[in-house]
Amino acid sequence: MVFNNSEWLSQVTEEILDPAREIVDPHHHLWPGPDMAYNVPELLGDLTSGHNVVQTIFMECGAAYRKDGPEHLKPIGETAFIAEASAKMKAKGGPYIAAFIGHTDLRQPTETLDDVLDAHVEAAKGLFRGIRHAGPRDSSGATFRIPGHAPPRLYLEPDFQRGVAHLGERGFTYDTWHYHHQNRDYLELAKACPDTTMILDHFGTPIGIGPYEGKRDEIFAVWKDDMAAIAECPNVHAKIGGLAMPDNGFGWDARDVPPTSDEIVEQHERWYDYMIGLFGPERCMFESNFPVDRWSMSYVVYWNAMKKIAAKYPEAAKAAMFAGTARKVYDVEA
Repeated sequence: MVFNNSEWLSQVTEEILDPAREIVDPHHHLWPGPDMAYNVPELLGDLTSGHNVVQTIFMECGAAYRKDGPEHLKPIGETAFIAEASAKMKAKGGPYIAAFIGHTDLRQPTETLDDVLDAHVEAAKGLFRGIRHAGPRDSSGATFRIPGHAPPRLYLEPDFQRGVAHLGERGFTYDTWHYHHQNRDYLELAKACPDTTMILDHFGTPIGIGPYEGKRDEIFAVWKDDMAAIAECPNVHAKIGGLAMPDNGFGWDARDVPPTSDEIVEQHERWYDYMIGLFGPERCMFESNFPVDRWSMSYVVYWNAMKKIAAKYPEAAKAAMFAGTARKVYDVEA
C-alpha cells in the first residue's frame, strides 16, 4: 500500500475553484518510512497544491507505534510522531496538523483506559481530541484493499459501549468507520452513548466490490433509511468523504486516466446532498481521507469536486462544511 501515484494523477490538471475558501481538512493519515511513503513532505505537497488548506486533523492509522513496553501503550508512539510532525509543519509557517485522534481498545477496564487517555494527552502536546476504535467487519468474501478486522457486532458489546461513554465523560470524541450493513449497530451505539460526541467517517462505507458490485442503487435505498435514523441522534456528526476508496467500487483507481472533479460530482453528489440534508451543515464536514482516496484522485480534484457540490448552498453552510464544523467538533482555534 504505497501512495506513489503522482505521475498517474498528473494526467488531470484543473484550475483551483474558489481559491480563497478556507479549508480545515478533518481527516488524513501519515505513515513514516518507505513502506507507505506518505509522510510530512508528501502531505505538504498535497496541502499546498492550490487550495487554501490552513489546518488539518490527523486520524489514527497504526503508524509509528512503540515496539516495546506495555501493549496498551504502544499507540502512544503514533501520538508522539504526530506531535513532532505538527511542530515541524507549524515552523514552516503554512498548513499544519491542529488536532489528533488516537487509538486504544475501548473495551479495556476503565482504569487502564484512563491511563492510555492520559498518556495520549501528555504525548500529544495539546493536540489530542479523541479516539477512533473502528468497527469494520464483513463476512461476504469480498477482497478489500483495506480490510476491516473488528470482531463481530463490536458496537453492541457492553464493554465497548462503556468505553465510548467514558470518552464523553472525559470530554473526548469518538470517531469510527465501518461498512454500510453495520449502520444499524452503529445506531444502537449512538443511542447508548448520548453524551459522547461521535463522528461517523466515510458515509458508513457503502461497499461496491465483490458480492456488492452492481447493487449500488439497492444499497443506496437501504443506506438512506439507516442514515435518517442515525441523524436523529444529535450527538452524531458526519464526515462526508472517503467515497473514492477502491472498496466503494467506483473504479477510479483502475482507470488509465484518473477522474475529473466533474466525474466525481456526477457519481457522488447524491450521497453528499442526502447527508447534508439530514445532518445539516453544522454537523457535516468535508474530509479528504488522504492519502487513501489518493488512490483514485488528486487533492486538487477532490476539493474542486466538493466546491462544485457545495455551490448550491448558502455561504454560511459552505463555511461550516469546509472549516467551521471541524473546528467546532474538534475544538480547534482558527
